[in-house]
Amino acid sequence: MTGPLRERDDAHALLASEVERARAGSGRLVLLRGATGTGRTAVLEAAAAHASDRGLRVLRVRCSPEDTAVPFSTIRHLLDPVPQFTDLAPRGDDRASAARLWRLMRSYAAESPLMVAVDDVHLADGPSRCWLVEAARRVDRSPLLLVATERSQYDIGLQPTSLTHALSPHLARTHTLAPLTHDASAELVRAAHPRASAQWTVDCVRAGAGSPLLLRALLDDLSGAPCPAVPQTCAALYPGAYPAAVSWWLDSAGPATAAVARTLAALEETGVQDTVDAQLLTEASGADPARVPGWLTAMIRLGLLRRDAAGHPRYAHPLLRDAVLTGWPVAERQAVHRATAEAMLRRGDGIEAVAGQLLGSGAVGLPWALNVLQDAVAAALCEARPHDAVGYLHRALDEPLPNDLRQRLLTELGSLAYTCNDAPWAIPRLAEALRLPTEPRDRVRTALALGTALAGQGETRSAVETLRRLEGQLIGHPELARTVHTASVLLSDQDQTVRRDAYRRLSDTAERSPDLVGATGQALLVRYAAAAGASSAQAAMARLRALLTEPADPLAEPFLLGTAAAVAQWADELDEAEKLVERGLAGQHPLLLHPMKQGLLDIRADIAAARADYRRLLADHEARPTAAHRTGPSNADAHVLVALVETGRTEQAGRFADSFDLREAPDSRELNSFLYARGLLRSAQGDVTGALHDFLECGRRQSACDVLSPVVTPWRTAAAGCHLALGSLQEALTLAQEELRLARVWNTPRTVGRALQVLGRATGGWRGLELAEKAVAVLRESPADVELASALLAQGQQLTAAGERAQGRACLREAAEQAERLGALRLRARAEEALRAGGARRSAAALTGSAALTGSERRIAELAADGRTNTEIADLLHVARRTVETHLTSTYRKLGIRRRAELPAALETEAEG
Repeated sequence: MTGPLRERDDAHALLASEVERARAGSGRLVLLRGATGTGRTAVLEAAAAHASDRGLRVLRVRCSPEDTAVPFSTIRHLLDPVPQFTDLAPRGDDRASAARLWRLMRSYAAESPLMVAVDDVHLADGPSRCWLVEAARRVDRSPLLLVATERSQYDIGLQPTSLTHALSPHLARTHTLAPLTHDASAELVRAAHPRASAQWTVDCVRAGAGSPLLLRALLDDLSGAPCPAVPQTCAALYPGAYPAAVSWWLDSAGPATAAVARTLAALEETGVQDTVDAQLLTEASGADPARVPGWLTAMIRLGLLRRDAAGHPRYAHPLLRDAVLTGWPVAERQAVHRATAEAMLRRGDGIEAVAGQLLGSGAVGLPWALNVLQDAVAAALCEARPHDAVGYLHRALDEPLPNDLRQRLLTELGSLAYTCNDAPWAIPRLAEALRLPTEPRDRVRTALALGTALAGQGETRSAVETLRRLEGQLIGHPELARTVHTASVLLSDQDQTVRRDAYRRLSDTAERSPDLVGATGQALLVRYAAAAGASSAQAAMARLRALLTEPADPLAEPFLLGTAAAVAQWADELDEAEKLVERGLAGQHPLLLHPMKQGLLDIRADIAAARADYRRLLADHEARPTAAHRTGPSNADAHVLVALVETGRTEQAGRFADSFDLREAPDSRELNSFLYARGLLRSAQGDVTGALHDFLECGRRQSACDVLSPVVTPWRTAAAGCHLALGSLQEALTLAQEELRLARVWNTPRTVGRALQVLGRATGGWRGLELAEKAVAVLRESPADVELASALLAQGQQLTAAGERAQGRACLREAAEQAERLGALRLRARAEEALRAGGARRSAAALTGSAALTGSERRIAELAADGRTNTEIADLLHVARRTVETHLTSTYRKLGIRRRAELPAALETEAEG
């Protein structure tokens, strides 16, 4: 691309003046100096054209590095085209011939004024430079104008001395070409792209860095189809004039300068520019420490670099940085990153900054590199940046490693990658780790991680088969074999067909040789019996508590804790279940997948749901990243759907339910839970038939895999309610009676009370009222607050229908208060609707203030105001500590306070009022 020169008028004026001086018979040397790309050649060409127009004959030569070692090469190239000088050009070190040549050139100039134009004189051979200097000493008495261009730029490597350093100032005129200003650069951009936006123009100017060479090359590359933004990578440029120009600039500057320039670009690319200084650049590039600070200053002055807000040097534009890196050999780049990492480690930079350099260094082969990368993994995980940890682990595997360490790192890498939703990449890493010959315990850890990932991808059968193959290889390691067997049984829950076979195998083994299944296997059988409706809560908990006292292998302990926690949650031993969950999670390796980790998190959600802690369920859902590797809804998703329904967000719940295609979901317990939750949503939406279908389908799937107890999912209760709404009394009664039978086997207040409530509705009449009253009485002895509110609502509706309006209203008011305290807005709305239907109107004022406190809330608030701890209050009132916490939370909201210390004043104020 060519065009008018910008901001070179002073150079043109100087040269025009010297042309006239030569025409008048008095020549001079004019030296045009400037950095690479500032347009020295363009100015020289313009001067030659002007001189020719003014009647001067012009001799031209362009010096090149190839001729530097050949004596008088420049002079010969200059004079060979002129017949008069044929065979007269000096050869070798012929000083006499050089003198004769000067005399002949004076005669030649005397015939007609002459201009000798020498481009890039800094590349001329030594004898030619000497000849030009000697000519400059004599030219003032001849009509001969010498014009030379010379690269003048601060480089890391020392450059040849200037052509004029030995000349008296009156013999030569020196002019330095400055970089283009922003305005001049912008004019060039607008001339090439008249419709360019202001930002596009600014970006072009910055990428041009004040260099006419770079700017024109960039505009050449952008002259085709318009692009919405100036690219940040040279790969987007065509035909590639810009990176070629940058490469030429680096070549002109010499290898030492190019090394420093590329080192700076590499450090900026890796995001450590905030720590870059002259010392680090020196150590990383191996450059002369005395020259690097000056080079940085010079590059900032020229515009190729600019200081950021913190004062650190950076390239003027990302495209310029990318062009500097283009074509840099990989080995050289890796060497720079390694040297930078070592320098940063020596001076005490942050461990992740050092590791960031190792990411591009290639294998180091020394212990310090692996230590840095492993420390960086730990730091990234502490700050919840698993993707960064994956990068560090992946790089660590490039180091030479023994099999045991490689296997461990591969297992950690695969586990983390799976956590980062990259299952297709993670599973091959885990499979590779499992194939390495290592210690049995390490192989078990890897197999547990691989099985977890496979099951999470819906490949449950493959997961179980992988574990069973390993189990057969653990002869002589009975504890490890038991752990692997337990894991295969636990993972089989993800596929109901595989589950039946796994538990049958476990049960057969337990009957033949109980020692072969161990405590964890026995605990799984306890859980299986509880789900099958073949055990009471008391018996199950007694057995599990005994198993928990037995010594357990660290690899197997999470299975035991998680299984015991699940059964404790079913048994409404919520505080105990919570403690077991926290113990189990605390024992999890932060870098390894484990089959029980998700199970423990699911149980934590089950506990929150059992406490009707909808706020926590929804908050956890908001904080939880989307699991791209999941093939269906999770247990937590089911709880979230229920929480949305119960908190009155039916429309949002509908959108959430529709986001899952259950046709693609694997046949798992999570699917059963979600079907039950979707049934509740459909019921709330008024789609009773659709709700009944979901409840019955949930029941069919659970029954098919021997999950019969209502402690897992009370689908019969929900389905019976739908039958009642549809007028199918007998079907409702049958389901309710079966629910009560199974509930009495498990025999916890929650399950029995819930079954009594629906049976009372299905039975009707005075018998139904008795059952409803009994349900309320039973539920008052449990932490099942939402079930109690539901039972109170049912009892109130039945009493009202039986003509006992006063008693009915009392039950309905208590139900509304209980639902409000729990945040169960749907249930509260139903209770208030029932109150209005019964002729009562609940005062909105009762929702806050002291009058809104229930009796239990007031008793607990008064004890807390007296300084009692939650544990002391729980012991005094014979309730769970969690119940105390829930009541206090509700009390704070109703009284408009935020802390326990505010209770005495709030209660006193309400009493005075």
